[in-house]
Amino acid sequence: MLTRPETTTKAGERPFNNLLRRLSDADYALLVPYFTQDEARPDDLLYSPGDDVEIVHFPCGPGLVSYMVANEDGRDVETVLIGREGAVGGIVSQGYLPAYTRIIVKFGGPFVRLSVGKLEAAKTNSPSLRNVFARYADCMLAQIFQATACNAIHSIEQRTAKWIISAMERTEGDGTVPLTHEQFATMLGVGRSYTSRVIQTFKAEGILDTRRGSILVRNLDALRIRSCLCNEAVKNHFEEVLRGVYPDPETGN
Repeated sequence: MLTRPETTTKAGERPFNNLLRRLSDADYALLVPYFTQDEARPDDLLYSPGDDVEIVHFPCGPGLVSYMVANEDGRDVETVLIGREGAVGGIVSQGYLPAYTRIIVKFGGPFVRLSVGKLEAAKTNSPSLRNVFARYADCMLAQIFQATACNAIHSIEQRTAKWIISAMERTEGDGTVPLTHEQFATMLGVGRSYTSRVIQTFKAEGILDTRRGSILVRNLDALRIRSCLCNEAVKNHFEEVLRGVYPDPETGN
């Protein structure tokens, strides 16, 4: 069972976002006066293709964001999930450029918002802040590269297990993943019938159970055996480049 993280922020504490918690006190002080905080809801749209990227969004606690790439057949395909380990908007680029993908909130929760202009000004004044965000951009690109390879070579069963584990590591730790069969199909870029078949197989093996609008993990070890190793590869890169930022399933941090 994963440890349930504390998602509320007390006065004087940093938001429950590992990237923000990774910053030095001096660098954090450059940003905190310009933060706004609110609650995001599932399916909130952060960016559409072509939108100017003006705000950086930091998911906190169980908040999870999805990058969706549209295809000519009308289907959207999930590329990466971003949770409390990072941020979306103006990270790889320097902001104000048009968004390429549709970016939506997958799991609701607290979010911190920051103007791209304020972030860029702070990075100009602080080489250490600039270094942290450059390292995070590298980690996010690694996620994208790994997802591309995963979609090309791994089975639907492996990818289903991978996405469930990846999503669960960023939730509140009770083993419940608030995703429907339809949402899983979108994440995998396949028809709903394929996803339903895999989930039914996992249910028959006692690995998963289903509730209305969510999936409950019954046997995490068995699910890990069914998964590919793409999550582990990404975690290892995070540890090399930006230690302590990727969510730790043992501590909930």
